[in-house]
Amino acid sequence: MQVVRDGSLAVLVGVLAVIQARINGELAVRVSSGFEAAAVSFGAGFVMLAVVVLVNPGSRTGLRRLRRRVIGRVPPRLPWWAMLGGVGGAMFVAAQGLVVPTLGVALFTVAVVAGQTGNSLVADRLGVGPGGRRPVTGPRVVAAVLCVAGVALAVQGGITDGSFAPALVLFAMAAGALVAFQQGLNGRVAVAAGNPLVAAMVNFTVGLAVLSVIATVVEQFDGKPFVPPPAVWSDPVLWLGGPIGVVFVTVAAFAVRGLGVLLFSLLTIVGQLLGGLGVDLVAPANAGQSISWQIFVAVGLSILATALAFFGSGMRRPSPAPR
Repeated sequence: MQVVRDGSLAVLVGVLAVIQARINGELAVRVSSGFEAAAVSFGAGFVMLAVVVLVNPGSRTGLRRLRRRVIGRVPPRLPWWAMLGGVGGAMFVAAQGLVVPTLGVALFTVAVVAGQTGNSLVADRLGVGPGGRRPVTGPRVVAAVLCVAGVALAVQGGITDGSFAPALVLFAMAAGALVAFQQGLNGRVAVAAGNPLVAAMVNFTVGLAVLSVIATVVEQFDGKPFVPPPAVWSDPVLWLGGPIGVVFVTVAAFAVRGLGVLLFSLLTIVGQLLGGLGVDLVAPANAGQSISWQIFVAVGLSILATALAFFGSGMRRPSPAPR
């Protein structure tokens, strides 16, 4: 029952990521900058989390517990690099703003899938997540290859309809690779703090700092003046990217421990691809944009890959994560 629950949460995370991508893509168009849109999105999530953590006694206790684990007062010590999951989240949200307005949600999603799937194998093998090391079995490798094959087909469809942009696809793939580590690292922080909201708070704090620096540097060199986002009361939907991110980062930190990074990522990918198809069918980023048959095949391959990863996960107790 726990696997079913965690698996359902992983699919939900994928769907929420797609909705967030569509919102942040539109926000990037409105402020004329993908990085500035990402900073606005992270800022909204950070403010929401700060309020929740401050008024929640359990979260405040979790922050104190996390601090003691990081400085080594309470064993086992949490390494400092486990706090850097927000870097992956920052690049993922930035990719939403930079890539979605040009490629659409569906092609963006399958590009993210390639990086996320391949790096999930690495993250599981290294024991980045709180569940410890998980074996790289044959079926799990085949699952990753199937996902990459699906991305290749989807990209071919983008070339055919003229929407393909190599640099943007590569950036989305790199963001997906960082997301695999983000999920594992946030899971470790959640275990150390005993509270997934604390993991989300750390994630948004680090991510907001990274994005603020990048957005400031980009603005100095691109020659474009800063365009403030619309007020919350005039267009509230554009401000929902941050709160949605809070929900799926918190859920991911909770669910990744039982599933492992690869299986969690693949279930998330199913939600992303199905959600991406739905969003591009109902509200495409570009007027007149069509979805190629290759993207539908990519969805099918990703679902098959998830099944292979589940049955090929070894079902053995994972070895402890490195300290």
